[in-house]
Amino acid sequence: MNSKKKKLPPDSSVPRRLDRDRRVRQNARIARVLGVLNLIQSRGRWNLKAIASELECSTRTIQRDLEVLEFAGVPWYVDPADKCYRVRADYQFPTLMLTQDETIGQVVATALSKASGLDISSGASPTTRKLAATGNGEIQQLIADAARMIEVFDLKLVDHSQHQVVVKTLQNALLQGNKVSGRYDSPYEDETVRLTIHPYRLCLVKQAWYVIGHIEGETEAKTFRVARFKSLRMLEEPALVPDQFDLGEYFGNAWSVYRGEKSYQVKLRFEPQAARIVAETIWHHTQEVKQHQDGSVTLNFTVDGLDEILHWVLAWSGKVKVEAPETLRTMLLQELNAAISLNSTNHKH
Repeated sequence: MNSKKKKLPPDSSVPRRLDRDRRVRQNARIARVLGVLNLIQSRGRWNLKAIASELECSTRTIQRDLEVLEFAGVPWYVDPADKCYRVRADYQFPTLMLTQDETIGQVVATALSKASGLDISSGASPTTRKLAATGNGEIQQLIADAARMIEVFDLKLVDHSQHQVVVKTLQNALLQGNKVSGRYDSPYEDETVRLTIHPYRLCLVKQAWYVIGHIEGETEAKTFRVARFKSLRMLEEPALVPDQFDLGEYFGNAWSVYRGEKSYQVKLRFEPQAARIVAETIWHHTQEVKQHQDGSVTLNFTVDGLDEILHWVLAWSGKVKVEAPETLRTMLLQELNAAISLNSTNHKH
């Protein structure tokens, strides 16, 4: 945590920034040219105006991109009947030679990235469309068949559909090594707070996306939930990121994202009716399972802090006994008593 990236002197940082910007522009142009090829190879009717609208650029830019494709040997032409661009039917743009497993893996990635909560960007769909447009008939059919059969449903993740701009800002900041600044709605503050953050990592933990980094003027890394940012922008200032930062070491044995100061050995015994269900899932990387002759099962965990695992144990109420530690059993009983009181017919607000 104490090791910091050295700042470049001003005279050497300018060429590096310009070179980086040039590569970004080049990559954007290549992506757009390939996007044009993808469209005119598809079954749609794409004229100059439609392509420009789809790719959000001018018709003159599309004309230049078509010239690039022609120079690269792509045999496109204007279909006089449909008045749109086409590529000669026998032409195949050189693509990766994917195996059946690799192709299905790409379709699975597409399904995952479209699931509610994971749809934080365009995901894998554009790549899959390009593979389908440029692959041979067998690959095209495999992609179509797999897409019909594979779906991801009801993951119960935090809704990030309104935070795609925030996620993209964080992605760009992390790739370019820059700070970010914005308004954050912390559950521990009465009002939103303005923060400048040196981001280290963007990660999905349990049901939500988080960014790990330290606040300007501090050194301790903290965890920020992406969905709580009300606004965010990237600054043209380099972020200070520890060279040896390790995400696994940072989270340690936290049950989820918030690591407590004290480590506990947790021992939970589940009744037979819940044993099989609970044991078939890996809930934590320290999990150890012991089966018993009566059909019950004991799960052992090493966790840093008890608050997060407490809420998980509550979901199994009536089917689990806390055998250790005593502190967790006491916390569980307090929560259960509070629930009974709150739902009692005699409860008064």
